[in-house]
Amino acid sequence: MDRLRRLVSRDAPRCDHLDQVKITEGESDVCPACVEGGTEWVHLRMCLTCGNVGCCDSSPMQHSRRHFERDNHALARSLEPREDWAWCFVDEEFLQRREYRGRPDR
Repeated sequence: MDRLRRLVSRDAPRCDHLDQVKITEGESDVCPACVEGGTEWVHLRMCLTCGNVGCCDSSPMQHSRRHFERDNHALARSLEPREDWAWCFVDEEFLQRREYRGRPDR
């Protein structure tokens, strides 16, 4: 319930990892690691530091989280159609596009 309150609160804590954002645009309709391993995925996420595409935490292999744990890249955005948010694995915070987008050239 506390996390829900933070999500709807105007004074919600902000992510401390926005300095890691290097890339915000990209597309993929597969999780490359799942394809290689012959497993299925539920949703796709893209690392905002290096562009790595991995599957979400609802997927059996959780490649996006594994990428975070291996490379310490804290932010991943949804690649799902009509979804415009990112997740900080460290701060456990949802971010809207305007929050992680930063400079206009990203």
